[in-house]
Amino acid sequence: MIRSFLAIEIPIAVLSRIKMVQEDLKSSRIDVRWVNPEKIHLTLKFFGNIEESRIDSIAESIKGPVQATSPFALQVAGLGAFPHLKNPRVIWVGLVDEKTVLVPFQNELETRLDRIGFLREDRAFQPHLTLGRAKSSRGREDLVGRIEKHREEKFGMFQVDGLTLFKSELTPSGPIYTKLRQLELGGLAGK
Repeated sequence: MIRSFLAIEIPIAVLSRIKMVQEDLKSSRIDVRWVNPEKIHLTLKFFGNIEESRIDSIAESIKGPVQATSPFALQVAGLGAFPHLKNPRVIWVGLVDEKTVLVPFQNELETRLDRIGFLREDRAFQPHLTLGRAKSSRGREDLVGRIEKHREEKFGMFQVDGLTLFKSELTPSGPIYTKLRQLELGGLAGK
């Protein structure tokens, strides 16, 4: 069994900008478990623990929408929190999809994956990059102030050329991600 998820990788230049803001947030000494900036990605589907033999069927089931979707641009901008800023449990960076490709694309992936036994998420897909998760309310006011300061921050734009199917191994020092498959957008149609 392997723990697995499907994601869009974020370019190093964007991650570097995110790291700078994350360092400012960290300096407040709030009680947050921070995500290592090199591990930040946009999760499209979390599979949980699956048999490694299912990797081929996952890749095959989403081949149609992956090949039918051309590369598209995403802007990484804005800082916020779930469930809301007054009670920040998950600190996130937002994504702007001006051509509105991402949400319908992710929805089609969910539909295809549901057909092979991976149930759809109950909640609507809200594209974001997780920076950290609050462990307690200690330092909350300072955190909220720092999030407000960076609320309109722009981290850069990048082109989504493909998806990556990852294996995730949980360790005491944090997760280790291993690439299992790379799926190029536009597939054979663009080549």
